[in-house]
Amino acid sequence: MQLQDFDYELPAEAIAQVPVEPRDASRLLVAGETLVDTTFDRLVDFLQPGDLLVRNATRVRAARLKGTRPTGGAVELLLLSGAGPEWDALARPARKLRPGMRLDFESLTGEVVDVEGEGRVRVRLATADDIPIEDLIAAVGTVPFPPYITTGPSDPDRYQTVYASRVGSAAAPTAGLHFTEDLLAALAGRGVGFADVLLDIGLDTFRPIAVSAVEEHRMHEERYEIPAETVSAIEEAKHGGGRVIAVGTTVVRALESAASGGSLAVGAGSTDLFIRPGYRVRMVDALLTNFHMPRSSLIVMLAALLPDWRRVYAHALAGGYRFLSFGDAMFVPSIPAGEGEV
Repeated sequence: MQLQDFDYELPAEAIAQVPVEPRDASRLLVAGETLVDTTFDRLVDFLQPGDLLVRNATRVRAARLKGTRPTGGAVELLLLSGAGPEWDALARPARKLRPGMRLDFESLTGEVVDVEGEGRVRVRLATADDIPIEDLIAAVGTVPFPPYITTGPSDPDRYQTVYASRVGSAAAPTAGLHFTEDLLAALAGRGVGFADVLLDIGLDTFRPIAVSAVEEHRMHEERYEIPAETVSAIEEAKHGGGRVIAVGTTVVRALESAASGGSLAVGAGSTDLFIRPGYRVRMVDALLTNFHMPRSSLIVMLAALLPDWRRVYAHALAGGYRFLSFGDAMFVPSIPAGEGEV
């Protein structure tokens, strides 16, 4: 497969810079045999009692740190993943950083451990006070918006889902940004169930595919967690004839990574799963997602789940839908089932 097979023309004016208000006032394109234009607050019309919405409950970390180098020059880090003092990050300007260099971020300091190339560094964070590193990151840092967002909302909480629970991601699971508490209540009243997974979104959200042969692209690992109650909810939904509906591509990756045969494993792990045409899902029956960047791993995944994606995207562009993180949503009500393979 060639990368150009997953390209399309995305005009700059189609990239949403700010989200609509309220959240569920965004548009929704239902991508069945017939395309249906509606709004997200009407999602309840397209779900049935017994359907299960599986959400990524990760919360975006205030992962953008702005500080200074020993020379007084500016430095910026985007923390991608870490535990305790050591973190993988994207740095700017990475070319001016060296192992052992001290970086200052107000009450937080960093020491460069390694410079890994492609803008990536490993840093050791520390503080003089007995305060957890995660708390200081939250106090000093800011929530990062994707690089194609030049303005963004004034309220950083608008880049969090209403059900976000545990800090861990460098980007939001954007399909979930459209939900409101009222809509969740309406869906529950319809008999739709909810279950959560965690997948900490990292570097690949910001990294385009850089090889011409898609099969050669390698995903960076991301941590996921599947709770026991989620496995039980999925088993119950499937047994009762309901659909397992992934709220976003990160949920697809988490569930498919934890799937073995026809069952789903409880627990945590790391995944570098790259879903592309030729892969048939084992756990997910339907998908809620935003419209994705051309030539990205996300559009490649979508091509595996929605083979006629070009028809759908052409309709969305002609109809003035808003694309990417703060844009509108799409519902794929049925995904081909089968054993996972690439």
